[in-house]
Amino acid sequence: MADSRKIFCVNFGSTSTKIGAFEDEEAIFLKSYDLGSEEYPKKFANLDEHQNFADQLFRKVLEEHDLSLEDFDIFVSRGGGQVFIESGAYQINEKMIEDTYKIGGEGHPGKLGPRLAYAYSKELGKPAYIVNGPSVDEYMDVARLTGYKEINRCSRIHTLNQKEVAYRYAAKVGKDYRSLNLIVCHMGGGISVTAHRQGYMIDSNDIIEGEGPMSPTRSGAIPVMPLIEMAYSGKYTKEEMILKTIKNGGLMAHLNTGDLREVESMIGNGDKYAELVMESMVYQIAKFAGSMAVALEGKIDAILLTGGMSKSGKLCEMMEKYLGWLAPIEKFPGEFEMQALASGIIRVLNGEDAEHEYTGVDVWTGFNTEQ
Repeated sequence: MADSRKIFCVNFGSTSTKIGAFEDEEAIFLKSYDLGSEEYPKKFANLDEHQNFADQLFRKVLEEHDLSLEDFDIFVSRGGGQVFIESGAYQINEKMIEDTYKIGGEGHPGKLGPRLAYAYSKELGKPAYIVNGPSVDEYMDVARLTGYKEINRCSRIHTLNQKEVAYRYAAKVGKDYRSLNLIVCHMGGGISVTAHRQGYMIDSNDIIEGEGPMSPTRSGAIPVMPLIEMAYSGKYTKEEMILKTIKNGGLMAHLNTGDLREVESMIGNGDKYAELVMESMVYQIAKFAGSMAVALEGKIDAILLTGGMSKSGKLCEMMEKYLGWLAPIEKFPGEFEMQALASGIIRVLNGEDAEHEYTGVDVWTGFNTEQ
């Protein structure tokens, strides 16, 4: 049996920063910081300033646990700022780092993970990877087309947690993930509902560009004509319309909160509109899950519920009502992104998954429309 490997994982998100130390898949410690908390500023002058702050903080936390960066064999990060890629683990290289300066929002902290992991790799001569970044694209071609020739659907999914709970379910039932057909519903601030067919995420909703169900903070799909009228009404700037779609939509738009716990408290106090809004959101999630049953041609082994909102007994009960007839439902409350980073790299080291090389070329480059 191979010696155990120590893995240091970093995960920069838009609202939190997380780190974790693992010995193989066993957590030594996990630490999460909310941006804007006493320990972690919400805003930085630029990503370089943010990276320097995070680096110093991480080294300090390691010292508090009698560890240092030198103790680790591998550094692993959530992805950010990559082209569309296959699922799995990619060793971070210069091309990947270059792309973090070219792709995506200029100030998004998700780009810091690959940059910092790579800096540790160069400093210590140890390998650094990303695992199942947010730009993983495994769509079947029939799922890409829209009614506009100029617009194709893109894969933007909570890949890291989606794949992890799929692997966990497979282990629970004693089967290979690549032999199963699953519908995975990740329900957090954003919601992704995805058809997994024998190891591939063949269809889902784009969590960034306004597809699928409404979520705590995102509008989800909106009727097109009223949306066009609103955009050209002169009441809103382009930036305001974007914020209405990805930050101030869903529960936030209706109830002025994106916290499901607060919504359930409103319902408990007799707020009938809050009850309607919550039921409508759950109905939309379930309806989209039903469309993923079509993608799987009705061959479904299980429906998996995960993400922060899956901790809600009321929500899960409603999902059972809508979807329980379709397939068995399994719950994986919360998210397992840090564990997913460690387990993803262990699968590569154990020869269960292949390691990929990042080339900076999209895995899908469009249709040939001139036939």
